[in-house]
Amino acid sequence: MKVVVLGGTGVFGSRLADLLVRDGHDVVIAARDLARVEALGRRLGARSIRVDIRAELAPLWAEAPEAVVDAAGPFHAYDDDPWHLARACIARRIDYLDLADDAGFCLGLAALDGAAKAAGCFALSGVSSVPALSSAAVAALADGMAAVEEIDIAILPGNRAPRGRSVVAAILSRTGAMFPLWQGSRWEERRGWSDPRRYTLGPGLARRGYLIEVPDTRLFPARFGAASVSFRAGLELPVMNAGLVLLSRLRAVTGIAAGPRLVGTLRWLALLLWPFGSARGGMVVRVTGRRQGRLCRAEWRLLAEAGEGPFVPAVAARAILRAAARIPPGAGPALTVLPLDEFEAAMADLRIGFGRDEGPALPLFPAHLGAEFARLPVAVRQGHDWAGCLRMSGRATVTRGHGLAARLLAAVFRFPPENADVALCVTKRDGPAGEIWERDFGGRVFRSHLALGKGAITERFGPLTFTLGLVVRNGALHFPAIGGRFGPLPLPRALLPESIATESEDCGRLRFDVELRAPFGLGRIVHYRGWLVPDAAVRFETG
Repeated sequence: MKVVVLGGTGVFGSRLADLLVRDGHDVVIAARDLARVEALGRRLGARSIRVDIRAELAPLWAEAPEAVVDAAGPFHAYDDDPWHLARACIARRIDYLDLADDAGFCLGLAALDGAAKAAGCFALSGVSSVPALSSAAVAALADGMAAVEEIDIAILPGNRAPRGRSVVAAILSRTGAMFPLWQGSRWEERRGWSDPRRYTLGPGLARRGYLIEVPDTRLFPARFGAASVSFRAGLELPVMNAGLVLLSRLRAVTGIAAGPRLVGTLRWLALLLWPFGSARGGMVVRVTGRRQGRLCRAEWRLLAEAGEGPFVPAVAARAILRAAARIPPGAGPALTVLPLDEFEAAMADLRIGFGRDEGPALPLFPAHLGAEFARLPVAVRQGHDWAGCLRMSGRATVTRGHGLAARLLAAVFRFPPENADVALCVTKRDGPAGEIWERDFGGRVFRSHLALGKGAITERFGPLTFTLGLVVRNGALHFPAIGGRFGPLPLPRALLPESIATESEDCGRLRFDVELRAPFGLGRIVHYRGWLVPDAAVRFETG
């Protein structure tokens, strides 16, 4: 098959050209720098031409290719007609692929679907680690699950991976940018390079990833019916991650994105750090869902050794071109185009290994309560048996204490004001060490962090942490506070507030009743009670 690889001298384009030559394709490498492209062509045994896709495409069409792969990028920076190359390929009945990981670019190609079908060719965007490879992994892991609660993906390259300008520009364009993220069956705005999470690539190899927008975050909610979808990326060196976190926060304050000069400067700084770290990187795909009513978590891992990680974004195009005769005509994102085993087979000649496992996913309360959890009513179990993000809504009555101590403590904890009937929304999320609960009483929000400590669940409000003596009794869950500390300092029992808190079921709804009383007999701080039900799933859209 005659294939032209545009951007063929770049980090991923050069590796794709290498893989396609190995597979016996008639490869033409195209780039703007003629000297570089000719040198690469001689090394790989491929033909080379000079093409600038933003200017004149005549040299490309003169090659009469059967397929064109755009590996140039950065795709977010293409001009007013980002898909002009795809449109031109379709007009000539040439199969088109690109390695885009920009969500808007990837989704927009679907507008050419009718034209591609009429021409009898395919045009696929995101033929890369995301969404082509990641969607295949999710499909394999979710196979047989009755419902998908959460999809969580991370790509974590080694520090000695090449640092092409397009790659650096793409990362910086999203650092600090707000983007829609599907969490708890609802779109919410999140900031690029925030909310870190730790991932394990292999024994003794853990890295930190940060939220960022990719096509997966827009496409997977609808494709897989997932309640929550997230994607993170992270660099090996903590100093580089910290720098991007700082840039993210600066953009949040100033609203200014990284310009071309800053891209060049940061790329130069990154190159200075190249000798540090390792040439090992990888990818993690986790799917949490239900089998026979029970939560389970399936995970697929990819670990690239010896600096072969930059081949991974090129592997999807290799696999699809191997199977080109089986790809149906049409245009759009490269979602579940091939099964996972075909992508893995396309890495057989690389130093890349895979791991896959599945096991029970035990949220905080089921893990702590064990067999006792099954004794709780269904409505109570629903409020604690979840993954990723759970949203619940209902009504509440709030009564406040009127003494000075009660008012001061209520102000410190941001407890809601007194109200005979107020709308209540509770959002529970996975946190770094447990769960984060956010309670919104008609616009007054307060949060707490729950974690599993030494044989007990703790709940932290700012510097104050309380140990909960959870008990299942008479069909209800009781939450007495049996210990506490201020920062690292233990609180004497006499200083503990009295907590009278229960969750039960009433008419199929979770019924809660929480009263907090100040120590030394100083009376009520706050008493809120009411009901909650899980939010119904909202329409799956692309944000």
